[in-house]
Formats: sequence, structure tokens, C-alpha cells
Amino acid sequence: MRSLVYYVASTIDGLIAAPDGAFEFFGPEPEVARHLATHWPQTFPTFAHPQLGIDRPQGRFDAVLMGRATYEPALKLGIASPYAHLKQYVFAHSLPPSDDPAVEIVSSDAVAFVRDLKQQPGGDIWLCGGGRLAGQLLPEVDELMVKVNPIVAGSGIPLADRPFDLQHFTLVDATPIGAGVVMLRYSR
Repeated sequence: MRSLVYYVASTIDGLIAAPDGAFEFFGPEPEVARHLATHWPQTFPTFAHPQLGIDRPQGRFDAVLMGRATYEPALKLGIASPYAHLKQYVFAHSLPPSDDPAVEIVSSDAVAFVRDLKQQPGGDIWLCGGGRLAGQLLPEVDELMVKVNPIVAGSGIPLADRPFDLQHFTLVDATPIGAGVVMLRYSR
């Protein structure tokens, strides 16, 4: 069975974006970008691969899940398929079907869709964001990969926007990757 992996950048206080959805303050610093491009090349948008020296982004993922707000910045730049190297699923009720065969707009129940997707053959599934989608899918998340940045934001979009409902994970690894960023890996 495929695993659902929530791989996301966060502030120390558990926020993944500013109140307006901006996330540029996460950087990354050059040493962090080098580390991530080496170990997690699939998580960079396809258009950034040449600048980062990524030839063939290999790794554990063959699909990515995004909410509408996570997908829209690429659309505003005229990029309909930001992760063209992966099968992309965008959860949105307000978007028309995509013309790009690598992008599927999903308007059905996210949890039921992901449960079915996890049963299909393939690599692991990357939950890219945002906070609302992560909140819906948190019970289905098998692994959390959180890049904790040395920032306290105070308010913004939480890592998982959901009602109070404890979800337990076990810390597997904590790796400093430079510039004060620590990669935390948790499993269910």
C-alpha cells in the first residue's frame, strides 16, 4: 500500500504560510536548498529544476496532492502543471477540469479519494498542502516530514487546519540541514 507523506515547511509555531497565503519568507537559504535538492528533488516545481541542477528528479513520490490555494500561485504565473514530473491532484470545487493530462482536479471527498489512491499501485503520495487540505487528510497521513524554520510568525495558516482531535505520531529522525532549519520525520 502507498504511503501518504505530508512534507511541508513550517515555522516554530506551526504555521505554513502567512494569513494571506504568502510563504516566500521560508527562503530557502542556499545550503538548505542544496540539501533539499539532493535529498528531496521531487518536491521542487519542475520549472526550478534547471536552476537547482536537478536533471531527473528521482525519489519516493509519483503523485502530489494540493489544495486550490497551493495550486493557484502557479496558475497565476501561467503554469498549469507545476510538478510536471509527478501526477498532480488538485482538490478544488471551484476550478474547471485541467487541460493538462498530468493534473486532475478533484471535487469529490478528499478522504475517500485518498483512501482509494493509496490502494492503487505506485509510489508514495506527497501531500504538498495547504493547511485546510492537510486538516482533512491528517487521519490518512502515514508520515510527517516537517522542515521547521527558525521563525515565529504569530498568525497565519496552520500546518493542519482542523478541529481539536489528537493525532499521534512517533519521532523517527531529527536532522539539522543548515541555516537553523531542522527536518523532523514522524511516522504514524
